Amino acid sequence: NGVDPQALIDQYGADTARLFVMFASPPEQTLEWNDAGVEGAHRFLKRVWGFAAKHAELLKAAGSDFAALSEEGKALRREVHLVLKQVSYDYERMQYNTVVSGAMKLLNALEGFKATGQDAALREGFSVLLRVLYPACPHITHALWTDLGLAAELGDLLDAPWPQVDESALQQDQVELMLQVNGKLRGAIKVPAGADKAAIEAAALASPDFAKFAEGQTPKQV
Repeated sequence: NGVDPQALIDQYGADTARLFVMFASPPEQTLEWNDAGVEGAHRFLKRVWGFAAKHAELLKAAGSDFAALSEEGKALRREVHLVLKQVSYDYERMQYNTVVSGAMKLLNALEGFKATGQDAALREGFSVLLRVLYPACPHITHALWTDLGLAAELGDLLDAPWPQVDESALQQDQVELMLQVNGKLRGAIKVPAGADKAAIEAAALASPDFAKFAEGQTPKQV
């Protein structure tokens, strides 16, 4: 059985219809229609529009210098480029449902970013989000791309270059490692990315979580 999309387009717009169809199922599989899923797609696009409206002046004025980013700004860039790397791969294999979930991860990261003075990272992240969404939602993304001044900088969205993964943004100064005591997860430690085995073990044994759960006992094995 088929579902005529016209009523959906009349109520929500073509972008919502396209987004829902792409997100609900991989293209080679059948799709069970779900009105709640349509509502979810519509709410997501309203969040994209709302984020742009809330931060419009900041996004228009932001530059592209990442040299002075704080740890929070670097973490946002890393999340953006990790998602971009996955989304680019998903487009190549036509796995559109995970492309949309990647766009949702991007918006969550942007909405959750509260650090000030990191406008360049925020602008880059939103420009990546618009390009990721464009094949699915050409109308809303084209409007926002133009309104935020990105067309003047990078050209019309139809012709704008696909964003490239910045490998330097994926590098971390510190990494987080899980801490287990007697086979149970008891916390985490942060160590320099280049720390050797001895330094990592020393950090683990000196951590408050280990002290709490080891109850004064010396570990027999690390």
